[in-house]
Amino acid sequence: MNRIRAVLFDRDGTLVEDVPYNGDPARVRPVAGAREAVRLLRNAGIGTGVVTNQSGVARGLIGTADVRRVDERIDELLGPFDVWAVCPHGPADGCRCRKPRPGLILWAAGRLCTAPEDIVVIGDIGADLEAARRAGAEGILVPTAATRPEEKAAARHVAPNLPAAVRAVLTGPPPWDFTRRHDEDCAGAPAGCPPAYGTGRRVR
Repeated sequence: MNRIRAVLFDRDGTLVEDVPYNGDPARVRPVAGAREAVRLLRNAGIGTGVVTNQSGVARGLIGTADVRRVDERIDELLGPFDVWAVCPHGPADGCRCRKPRPGLILWAAGRLCTAPEDIVVIGDIGADLEAARRAGAEGILVPTAATRPEEKAAARHVAPNLPAAVRAVLTGPPPWDFTRRHDEDCAGAPAGCPPAYGTGRRVR
């Protein structure tokens, strides 16, 4: 029996194409396979959420309203997701939510009423996986051009794309086999921190 109750996705570079400090919903483009990956999880009754660093807010490049509009567009295209958790802080702010710290994941787990060990985090950089590790969750790296070679080398689980990552999760707990191919895979924390929204439903 699969013990995984929820999957949390990084946003930029993982679910949607990475547009630095994007505050424009019109620029949102899902990555190849994102719709299929989320659909597979939803059909299996597994909760879904997004955990994302948005330091553009702290840098004064975008506002929290801009972030929310982009998130709402992603929800329209791929969702609805069960929970969103957003860190608006910069690297020097010392918050507990910014990945690689575990705050976003722990907060989302609480909203989903799901233990961290029953959660998988999927992201494209080492900070995503380190946040998962610190929270007690599993992590899967889906490398992109932004992924450093040392991050890929250090990752316990590396999948070639989002559908492959999700299909492996659906087979049960790790270890996972990412060598199996499917035709579909080849197609195209602290108070006030993080700002988050979603249903917060219990995942059974």
